[in-house]
Amino acid sequence: MKRILSTAPGFNPVFLFLLLCIPIVAHAQDFVWTPGLQRAYADLQKLKVQSARQTLAAETGQTGIRIFLDDYADMLLLVTSDDDRAFTTLGDREDDRLSALKKLDDNSPWQRVLLAEVRLHWAFSKLKFGKELSASWDVIRAYKLLSENQKLFPNFLPTYKSLGTLHVMIGSVPDNYVWVANLLGLHGNIKQGQQELQRAQQDPTFRLEARLIDLMIRAYVVKFSDSDGQALQQLVSEHTDNLLLHFFGATIEQKNGHSEQALSYLIKRPMGLAYQPLPVIENILGDIYLQKGDYLTATSHFRQFLATYKGQNFLKDSYYKLFLCQWLSTNQTEMQAQSFLKKVLAVGRTTVESDKAAQKFAEAYLKKGASPNQKVLMRARLASDGGFTDSALAYLRPYNEATFSLTTEKAEYNYRMGRIYQRRNDPDAAIPYLNYALTLSEPDQLSFGATAALQLGYIYQQKYDRTRARSYFQKALSFKHHEYKNSVDNKARAGLSQL
Repeated sequence: MKRILSTAPGFNPVFLFLLLCIPIVAHAQDFVWTPGLQRAYADLQKLKVQSARQTLAAETGQTGIRIFLDDYADMLLLVTSDDDRAFTTLGDREDDRLSALKKLDDNSPWQRVLLAEVRLHWAFSKLKFGKELSASWDVIRAYKLLSENQKLFPNFLPTYKSLGTLHVMIGSVPDNYVWVANLLGLHGNIKQGQQELQRAQQDPTFRLEARLIDLMIRAYVVKFSDSDGQALQQLVSEHTDNLLLHFFGATIEQKNGHSEQALSYLIKRPMGLAYQPLPVIENILGDIYLQKGDYLTATSHFRQFLATYKGQNFLKDSYYKLFLCQWLSTNQTEMQAQSFLKKVLAVGRTTVESDKAAQKFAEAYLKKGASPNQKVLMRARLASDGGFTDSALAYLRPYNEATFSLTTEKAEYNYRMGRIYQRRNDPDAAIPYLNYALTLSEPDQLSFGATAALQLGYIYQQKYDRTRARSYFQKALSFKHHEYKNSVDNKARAGLSQL
């Protein structure tokens, strides 16, 4: 062939070289991070979605990176707004973008990673809109793409950001569903996933996202330590113009009973028209001021959330919290407070745990009412959950267990006292309260028993008593029906894996 070409009339070997290089050059351009695409990704990570879209519009060509970033922008819009109409409008774009990515160079380590990222974007969005089955299939396909990429390109670091996240999720699957995961070919555990996320942080492109995911897993799946809190503070302080980090920093700290620190992140958050609106921040601020006992300020934030939010999640939770603001305030009537509970039953959906808890409370209260003691316990609960332990103890000091007549109230009283002392770094004082809460809760499978067992597992884990820690984590898993089962079970399984 070489001889024929070299002797053909008018043959130009340079032309042949260029002809052969055309597909190589085209493939090479499929996954290039141009300076513009890097700026767009940085803006998306800050929640500067409009600025990122403008930068993307100026980019020429429909490369794999461009497709990924366009999809990332849509995902941020959907999950921050919870807007059903936007979800309906944008829903067809998943298949279009997957088809476009499949046409690009499958010899590049980027192709499968970006196919998986798009699938995970839509899985996250679908979960927010109650499309659990479709979201599950997206997760499964993303896992298979990332696993294949790991085998083909074991040293390609971007693979490990999402693969590590999925391995943590798989390791958190409830025991009675492990066989389903195995049947679908999903394998992994929490420790493996955390190690992969650590590895992903060596990649300059996805380093920030991997660091944030790692901290969120420590907060929501395993035990969030003081050193984790310090790492989070450093991360937020290094990115003062990043709204997403301030938001997640606040949710992580609030989740772990540090609401004053969460409030600090939100007060210092960057604001302005450059950023994607985040109405849910008003809901979080309402929570914090409710925990502080500032019911007037809390009410203002919950009302602002309801006025600006377009979705269906957190509606029940917000009306429930408005009820609490009225119910716990001394100058409001019972009738005024109950009107908010009726709204709880009439609006929203029960996809997230806080809405499920609000629904359960509203149904029980409107059916049976509440004893005066429940106000005391609620004030103590809110203050303790926020880390305001001085206030929580002040609420409970005038009372003892004999004050409460109902078993549920006795169980809650003991659980609250145990958590207060645990948060005050006095585990030995906490243990008898938590143990008795567990004993009282077991016959009726009350949620206080599951959460008390989980906290006892943590206490004995810190005491290096592996036998007792394992026993309590297993006890937490044994509670079958309560509104916090998913989160408690995830943390208990993570505790067992660490042992």
